Amino acid sequence: MSEVFDGYERQYCELSANVSRKYNSFSASDSEQKQQWLSEIKVSLDEADVLIRKMDLEARSLQPGVKAMLLAKLREYKADLGKLKKELKRFTSPNANQAAREELLESGMADTHLASADQRERLTMSIERINQSGERITESRRTMLETEELGVSILQDLHQQRETLLHSHKRLYGVDDAIDKSKKVLVTMSRRISRNKWIVGSVIGVLVLVIILIIYLKL
Repeated sequence: MSEVFDGYERQYCELSANVSRKYNSFSASDSEQKQQWLSEIKVSLDEADVLIRKMDLEARSLQPGVKAMLLAKLREYKADLGKLKKELKRFTSPNANQAAREELLESGMADTHLASADQRERLTMSIERINQSGERITESRRTMLETEELGVSILQDLHQQRETLLHSHKRLYGVDDAIDKSKKVLVTMSRRISRNKWIVGSVIGVLVLVIILIIYLKL
């Protein structure tokens, strides 16, 4: 509920009750008192009109559920204000028939006004429902776009990871090639070392034989 609406409602009820009391005591008052009361009633009804408009604006600014309840209550206040205005015309009109005709005319206009108000209310609610549906569609579209962007980002990350894996795979092939080449170099070096050992051993053997031969010949 709205505290602002409640405040306007209390003021209106006080004005309505005050005007009704004056109408009930109108026939028992003198002419001077009647004129004073009529002036006060006109002022009160003008204030009530202002309060009705304020309540209407406040009710239409609230949530749909609360608004519908307050507008239904407001229609009752409008009907009550219409009756108070009819009473004022009845007391102030010099011709009863003229007052009756005006009352019938105002009643028809009031019914038309209420029907128009109902139509406006239904139209407003329909527009609000359309706006809410549009907001839901917009939200769904935004979610879909965000999901699409997330999917594109994931695909890009996967592509980058694939490129990284391919690059690592190529580097591994390069390392294998280097290991194979190093292995061939080591095998070649090992063979050379073995061959050099045989050469050195042969030279040493020959020298030993020469030394032995020299010693034998000297003896």
